[in-house]
Amino acid sequence: MKLAFVLLITSIAVGQNASKLSEAKVQEADLKTMVIPAGTKVPLALKQAISTKSAKEGDPVYAETTFPFVVDNRIIIPAGTYVQGRISHVQRPGRVKGRAELLMHFTSMIYPSGYTVVLPGSVDNMPGADKTSMKDSEGTIRQDGQKAKDIGQVASTASTGAIIGGVTDGGKGAAIGAAGGSAVGLAIALLSRGSDVRLEPGTSVEMVIQREVTVDSARIEKAAK
Repeated sequence: MKLAFVLLITSIAVGQNASKLSEAKVQEADLKTMVIPAGTKVPLALKQAISTKSAKEGDPVYAETTFPFVVDNRIIIPAGTYVQGRISHVQRPGRVKGRAELLMHFTSMIYPSGYTVVLPGSVDNMPGADKTSMKDSEGTIRQDGQKAKDIGQVASTASTGAIIGGVTDGGKGAAIGAAGGSAVGLAIALLSRGSDVRLEPGTSVEMVIQREVTVDSARIEKAAK
């Protein structure tokens, strides 16, 4: 009877110790992994120039984080982490209509130690790019319209025509010259391509991480040293 009681107590103690050991392992595993939540926005700077004039689908994109991202007082993405991606879509501006468009996605982060994390990232904003806007939620960068530029081209050519016509044939000549100049200006505007999207090295880009990403905190801390 006493032996059975001792065995029972021993069994309970072993079970409790095993449970504590299991909990300790779970806690240790939790400490080793951290999660970058979906929707996290990370500021980047481009490392190379990109233009719709020369870029092709599949071309690589290189960037670098410019500010650390912190979770629970721990750095999860240090500043200076490399980010790699690729160009998914390129559209050159048309001669009659159609603005230049550029779509790129980010596919991985490379820490200084070489620790690489695969991620799904897209462009959320382009605060460092002039005369561009975000077309859609996918992160397509579109060149702003140039209607004002076309109107200026027509007006400028019309004025030149009016001056030349006025010099050669008085008021009637000025009217004819203005009309002819307008036609020439319109033809130039229609035959000229619109502006390309051009992103210079150092351009600020805001990347949004589309799905939650789990990372190894030990390898991140090693990378930060």
